[in-house]
Amino acid sequence: MHEDETPTTAAGVSFVMPVLNEQAYLEHAVRSVLSQDLDAPVELVLALGPSTDGTTELAQRLAADDGRIRLVDNPAAHIPVGLNAAIRASRYAIVIRVDAHSELAPGYAARALATLERTGAANVGGVMHAEGRAPFQKAVARLYNSPVGLGGGAYHGGAEEGEAESAYLGVMRRSVLDEVGLFDETIRRGEDWELNLRIRQAGHRVWFDPRLSVTYWPRESWIRLARQFRATGAWRGELVRRFGRRNSLRYFAPPALVGLVLLAVVVGVLQLTGVLHGLAGLLSSIVYLPLVAYALLVVAVALAPGGGGWRQRLWTLVVLPTMHLSWGIGFIGGVLRGARDTVDASRLGTQNTPLP
Repeated sequence: MHEDETPTTAAGVSFVMPVLNEQAYLEHAVRSVLSQDLDAPVELVLALGPSTDGTTELAQRLAADDGRIRLVDNPAAHIPVGLNAAIRASRYAIVIRVDAHSELAPGYAARALATLERTGAANVGGVMHAEGRAPFQKAVARLYNSPVGLGGGAYHGGAEEGEAESAYLGVMRRSVLDEVGLFDETIRRGEDWELNLRIRQAGHRVWFDPRLSVTYWPRESWIRLARQFRATGAWRGELVRRFGRRNSLRYFAPPALVGLVLLAVVVGVLQLTGVLHGLAGLLSSIVYLPLVAYALLVVAVALAPGGGGWRQRLWTLVVLPTMHLSWGIGFIGGVLRGARDTVDASRLGTQNTPLP
């Protein structure tokens, strides 16, 4: 435990939110937090990074208008650093992590507290339900909600309540956070998975409740999405370096796809230059079959019911490979050389479309 940490047992709920360049989303996120109906004292601690889009000024205005909002600085801009700063500044026994790109469903906090009490868990999370406005963001949101897009994590669409590997955002007991040591500030992405690993190793339970729902607004442009997924993949690769087999096998599918693409490119060059010809050239063409199958899968996902209008379906053809390949490239780099100082550069941009 850090020297400046002061464990608290005061009854109440502290929401903690790291914030960086979220001018278009922050007010909606704050409103969804402060409108939660709870029979307990509530505070919202915003950890402010060095925003360049007016987010800090907006946060200051919101805090001036509502005494439940408190502000702390996060000059490093890293999510786990901001979360820890907010948690250390918090005053209550229950800590609820929230995100500036998310909105809590009505009754979320009350239901989560009831689940925490009923199960005796140390951390409770629910479903991340992505939403979009423009065709691109709608395509991203649909794939976020699909196991084809982001894999088999329970919080992307699980239906059964029970113990879980990790929890989206998380409704946590402060006493357990102090016991295990808060977030690891050397991990820039995937910090929630690592924290929940330590929580489980300490003998506590992490619980998934599908009745808990959080609306998440994905990135609004292709380049920001690619940057986000590359950074996330790199840090997952770092976690594989650190924790090995504790990582689920599903994390290895995107890097396998990247490997197939690279192998296909090499084979194609060798075939075109005549190095591979005759029977050898024919047999080597087998490498293309998994990629053809993948391309057919992408097309099938784009054409499937619920795919939206034609522009959203066209974006799906681009977004799904972008998710997989960006994540896979980042993962391979993270495994081979570590994530090092990789950051989610998509958070540094200021091109946000205001919410209605």
